[in-house]
Amino acid sequence: MKSFKKLLVGASVAAAFAASTAGAQEVLKVGISAPMSGSAATWGLGMEWAGKQAAKEINDAGGVNVGGKRYRFEVIAYDNKYNAADGSKVAQNLINRDGVKYIIGSIGTAPILALQSLSERSNVILFTSAWGKSVKGPKMPLTFTQSNTPFEILDPLYGYIKQQNPNIKTVAILNPNDATGKEVEPVANAVWEKLGVKVVSVNWYERGTTQFQPVAAKLAAMKPDVIDLGVAPPADAGVVMKELAVLGWKGVQVVPVGTNAMQLVQIGGPASEGAYMGYAGDYDGQHATPKQRELNKGILAAVNETMSPLQISSYDSLYALAAAMRAANSVEPKAIAEALPKIVFDTSYGKTAFGGESTYGNPQQMLVPVMITQIRGGKMVEVNRIIPDELKKRLAAAR
Repeated sequence: MKSFKKLLVGASVAAAFAASTAGAQEVLKVGISAPMSGSAATWGLGMEWAGKQAAKEINDAGGVNVGGKRYRFEVIAYDNKYNAADGSKVAQNLINRDGVKYIIGSIGTAPILALQSLSERSNVILFTSAWGKSVKGPKMPLTFTQSNTPFEILDPLYGYIKQQNPNIKTVAILNPNDATGKEVEPVANAVWEKLGVKVVSVNWYERGTTQFQPVAAKLAAMKPDVIDLGVAPPADAGVVMKELAVLGWKGVQVVPVGTNAMQLVQIGGPASEGAYMGYAGDYDGQHATPKQRELNKGILAAVNETMSPLQISSYDSLYALAAAMRAANSVEPKAIAEALPKIVFDTSYGKTAFGGESTYGNPQQMLVPVMITQIRGGKMVEVNRIIPDELKKRLAAAR
């Protein structure tokens, strides 16, 4: 009888152990490389918050079930300071020290190129917001762009501006003197010329610049109808706008990488009025999803800035990663990379997919809306929202 009781006790212990381990989850580390100091700090800080929010939601829902095993995500973020040297240090930390196999957010072409040189060799999935075309293609099969780039944004943005301002004839362009600026400038140049707007001046400045009066004086001297501030972050763009106003220049201002009105208006003041932005969205407006309204409140509280497509991209990337893991029934980066272009998955925008093969040679571009905004009365107004035709076709085929 005693031996039978022992068997029962042993069986109970074994059952309890099995029950406890059934819910056990292995941790999958995911990384973020973004500027978290300097004029672009709110981009990186917001991206970190959004990525951690996605991880919390997925983890709280039980994690990701792959092959009968459950996994939970842990987000690790580092400041790449928007330069190649620090980008390389972040790459070493994430991949070699922390053992990260999935990077769900990265900002800045220069630091991302430094990161990518290691991630592709090390079999690491890389989601990036870099605006350079060189980061994608058949030679970089593990790299995916998580938000729109000039090849998605500039045509509709500049086309809308020309439509609203039919008399514009000339444009002066300003960009940071780095990999991002140098890859974007020729694309912008070509689009303006296609619209019949002559590029009269191409100008550069070093990231970290605080005195923009000489730059603004050079721009104003050309007397262009439009000043295109390229990939200058809102903090820099706002200072340039103030200097242009002091010089008496009046014309159309464009900030293609303008992510929201708050910082631009705080710094540029009345000088920012009327500026067009191509990388912002009203995530509290009528076009926003309920999830985006919720996330917008969270980011606003965390970084004192309303949400931008750049910040929310890490949230969407983690959901894409989880969906691809399930579809591939694997946590191996190569299997995930093969699955990503084939699936339709949920994001903060709703259902989406990867495409862009005709542009990049591989379907590595997340298909999300292009949102054109303008500062009116000191506030950002979404004036147009364009759903990619390729996404419409993918969603129709998936029904």
